[in-house]
Amino acid sequence: MPAKNAPKKASRKSLGLLERLAAGPVICAEGYLFEFERRGYLQAGAYVPEVVLEHPQLVEGLHRDFVHAGSDVVEAFTYYAHRAKLKIVGRERDLARINRAALAIAKKVARSTGTLLAGDICNTSIYATDDAQSHKQARRIFDEQIGWAVDAGVDFIVGETYSFAGEALLALEAIKRAGQPAVITLSVPREGRMREGWTAAETCRRLQDAGAEVVGMNCARGPATTLPLLREIRAAVTCHVAALPVPYRTTPTEPTFQSLTDPSGASGPDGRPFPTALDPFLCNRYEIGEFGKEALALGARYLGVCCGAGPHHVRNLAEALGRRPAASRYSPDMSKHILFGNDKRLRQDYLEYARRNYRSPAASG
Repeated sequence: MPAKNAPKKASRKSLGLLERLAAGPVICAEGYLFEFERRGYLQAGAYVPEVVLEHPQLVEGLHRDFVHAGSDVVEAFTYYAHRAKLKIVGRERDLARINRAALAIAKKVARSTGTLLAGDICNTSIYATDDAQSHKQARRIFDEQIGWAVDAGVDFIVGETYSFAGEALLALEAIKRAGQPAVITLSVPREGRMREGWTAAETCRRLQDAGAEVVGMNCARGPATTLPLLREIRAAVTCHVAALPVPYRTTPTEPTFQSLTDPSGASGPDGRPFPTALDPFLCNRYEIGEFGKEALALGARYLGVCCGAGPHHVRNLAEALGRRPAASRYSPDMSKHILFGNDKRLRQDYLEYARRNYRSPAASG
């Protein structure tokens, strides 16, 4: 019999990634880099997650916020916490410490909430197709981070944001050597093909053939420019498909958030919106919900939102998929709003004022 004051275990039965995907969609919240940059705890540019060491309580809090909003996965914040990136900011000596700390924080949240714990590796920023030395360095980077993830007892490993197909395949090889399930997602460049010239569909087919359990896309492209490629990927593979766009209004002309231009001319100091003046392009929560429904209808089951996402995006994604996460207790209810509500206890003169002054022409017609 458990001790009287023993902590309660998570109520959800422990199921692996593939079991959960077989039963329905799995939501994975991302967006840690941009969210902490906005809050003032991470520097745009190198985007190294130093916040893991400097403010671990904030990282735990954001993990919990995302789970509260409906995420089924707690992804360790080890994105860009690799040797090449840490060297750029002079913190290579903290390599092991930052990875182990991030994994410990994520494990604490995942195990207390019954969610899946994911390790995370990513683009190395040093890989080049014809540079054999960079391939060797990339393998070392992947093996180091995967080793710490395996030690932490992760349920699977995400390899993400690859624009080089060859680098994605190297990442997958490292994950499979470690005996871990793999989710591999691509960041498809503006040209619509990988840096080697392969299509996203061809790359995903090769990843599937090499053993990836889940393949798909993340980052760079918003919902509108992710969906067409997602359709091609779904037709090319039989494994599970992932879709985690950035929450920005990219277009066929400007298909990635790096390529967006602001017609008002109010861009950042470098003359472009990316990465710190993207606010005018941000998708609202309902657009993300619609994306989730469309992606699921196409056959993608591993769903989420990447750089720029907040918990409100994740909540609407979950609700669009028919769920009621804990955060849904606070989903909007405008019936009691002083200007736009319909509750009988509201002042009628306020409501009449709003009808005269705030009703849109379409509503008035």
